[in-house]
Amino acid sequence: HYDYKSKRGERAMLKEAKRKERLALRKAKRASTIPAKEPEQEMHDINKPITLDDLTNPNK
Repeated sequence: HYDYKSKRGERAMLKEAKRKERLALRKAKRASTIPAKEPEQEMHDINKPITLDDLTNPNK
């Protein structure tokens, strides 16, 4: 019990190293799970009037 306080700095460094390792793992995992860019949705031609068919049939 005499060396508990004397090892305070060592314990702090170990704790910091563990924390940095966990953060690096999370960052790597997050970077690998980011999907590729999704294709941009095709917008309606602004020069063409919007018809009822355009509004009711989104797959067109």
